[in-house]
Amino acid sequence: MSNRKIIVCGGGGFIGGHLVADLLRQGHTDIRSVDIKPFDEWYQYFPQVENLRLDLQDKSACEQALKGASTVYNLAADMGGMGFIENNRALCMLSVLINTHLLMAARKHSVERYFYASSACVYAADKQVSADVVALKESDAYPAMPEDGYGWEKLFSERMCRHFREDFGVTTRAARYHNVYGPYGTYEGGREKAPAAMCRKVIQAKLSGNHEIEIWGDGHQTRSFMYIDDCLKGTQAILASDILEPINLGSNELVTINGLVDIVEDIAGIKLKRHYNLKAPKGVNGRNSDNTLIKKLLGWEPGIRLRDGLEKTYAWIYQEMVKGRAEVPRSAFVS
Repeated sequence: MSNRKIIVCGGGGFIGGHLVADLLRQGHTDIRSVDIKPFDEWYQYFPQVENLRLDLQDKSACEQALKGASTVYNLAADMGGMGFIENNRALCMLSVLINTHLLMAARKHSVERYFYASSACVYAADKQVSADVVALKESDAYPAMPEDGYGWEKLFSERMCRHFREDFGVTTRAARYHNVYGPYGTYEGGREKAPAAMCRKVIQAKLSGNHEIEIWGDGHQTRSFMYIDDCLKGTQAILASDILEPINLGSNELVTINGLVDIVEDIAGIKLKRHYNLKAPKGVNGRNSDNTLIKKLLGWEPGIRLRDGLEKTYAWIYQEMVKGRAEVPRSAFVS
């Protein structure tokens, strides 16, 4: 498989950049990485692969991106953390064009395997009202009541993958990601997710001497967070598998947001005064991944401890904030 063309859509993003790096480590030599961002804004850039700057919302761009492709990873989307998702619903919905046009191109070019990165945001809101949440199993996506905007786009795109498989024979696989984090992730600017945001806030407090932190919500909301290495392993295993329906890909290590702050404070060796912003976007009250199905079908589940992943993430963000991005070696924290 090392000489068959692999396309990483969203290759200039956080997960996409790590995936390209991992494919290179495995010895794959025919890789095309595609993203809408200028090359100097890619999270990781590898000159030894074919890099294309294309807007994958455009049908012709998708046809260009997938020409000659054997395997496609669709990680491309306009998205971010809860602050971005709740305030940019139309932009999130427009990502439906990316997956739709990529599927059309995959059919046209007879792509052998197509992976779609879905999200735990597809799950019904009425199953996430308590911080003491029952872990979400795959069937909990229906009856449909997903996160408005972003979640609806993901759920619709899952169905599109299913019908392209059933009607046109495109081999599609989909995973529902649960809060992926790690080095080379967004940590400022409004699109960052909770682990990176907390690392940034704690580092800012430590460097400034102002030992205070703002937390969105009351801090009792619960989540699970999956380290990037587990995401990469699960993504590739799911694509290679016979699993037809969307499946959870996430850690089941449940933590409160207050607990998340506790861990980052401990890593930083500091204690902060907490201020709770109850008007800020906080998402559902509780969300966790039920990993029964992935353990049954793959004999594996994400298992990297939150503390271990946060130590690596904190170290990378700290170096970024202290030295500046231009001075950080591009390969310094690739796991």
